[in-house]
Amino acid sequence: MATARLLSTTLCFNSQNPLKTLEFSPRPKTLLCINLSPNFPLKRKAFTSPKSHFLYNKFGLLNRLRCISCKSLSTISINPKTYEFSDGVAEVELRLQLGGKDVQNSRDIFVDANESSLTIRVKSSGSLMTLIETTDLYGKIKPAETIWYIDEDQLVVSLKKHDPDLKWPDFVESWESLTAGIVPILKGTSIYIVGDSAEINQKVAKELGAGIGYTPLNTRDLLEAFAKQPIDSWVMTEGMDSVAEAESAVLESLSSHVRAVVATLGGPYGAAQRTDKWRHLYSGFTIWLSQSEATDEDSAKEEVQRDIQDGSKAYSNAEVVVKIGEWDPTLAQPVAQACLSALKRLILADKKLPGKKNLYIRLGCRGDWPNIKPPGWDPSAESNIPAGV
Repeated sequence: MATARLLSTTLCFNSQNPLKTLEFSPRPKTLLCINLSPNFPLKRKAFTSPKSHFLYNKFGLLNRLRCISCKSLSTISINPKTYEFSDGVAEVELRLQLGGKDVQNSRDIFVDANESSLTIRVKSSGSLMTLIETTDLYGKIKPAETIWYIDEDQLVVSLKKHDPDLKWPDFVESWESLTAGIVPILKGTSIYIVGDSAEINQKVAKELGAGIGYTPLNTRDLLEAFAKQPIDSWVMTEGMDSVAEAESAVLESLSSHVRAVVATLGGPYGAAQRTDKWRHLYSGFTIWLSQSEATDEDSAKEEVQRDIQDGSKAYSNAEVVVKIGEWDPTLAQPVAQACLSALKRLILADKKLPGKKNLYIRLGCRGDWPNIKPPGWDPSAESNIPAGV
């Protein structure tokens, strides 16, 4: 049976200068590497998430990389019907049913909270039982301000939010909570899927669109409907450059659209493969789905770093990079979930990004992303053209 392994996802802030090193750059980097084992359960309703490693550097010119490693799978070991969740302004509250558990007093309850994880255990009938163990809370919390108490037959846990403005659809990050929570912070900004495989781009775009209520589009269908011939025939008769130019025109048309997930052609004849065709892609959040031959997570992380440092591929302009091992079309949802998780972190790191995208569109997608120039800036002036655009 075919399996899919999601090796790594990377969040990038691109500047007009290519990245030279990871420690000294005007372009802050956030690297999120996720590994799905071949036996990872993919139940739609299960509150599970893969082992994750976060490697990132903070905003600023001179930064040191730090790595946070979660060594075990995030799991929720209770039936969702046995808890209640509510989201407040500054805190979230979790209520767990204790009915049927022989809890003598508060000393039989153990609550261990960290910035992104929560473990709750109870001592019942002389044995320790895990109620919750997750390393993937929906948002960051202030662990020192965690409060819990017993209310009749319920254990009530209050978690103080690190970011009071972030709405929590649920207390754990899952496909369901991400699809509900990402829409308000995207603020209508479209998403562009780039990469060498048009099939993968299209499958993931369709999954994303269905999940968040965006319109899924793919440039292959639009181009073939216009040309009334398959892309391969078009390439044979008029060449790859002709197709790339046509896709670039389609992207220009779509750049003013909102709430769309656009799958691009990919491959050698796609516009996203060419550095001079990115000015309209910058109107939305770009995700590079990159197939990898890496056999483990560490190799994938090294490959991501080489891709970023090299910068020779136009795809390296993308704001999120997802490294995929073996591909199975039936497992598009885990890839889509990683994309949403990465986008959430990207936007929370700079909440002005969606508004900045909107401004970029209103000024005409002139190719000055991310350092948007004042109105009247002439993109045709050679001295004004940013490197790599």
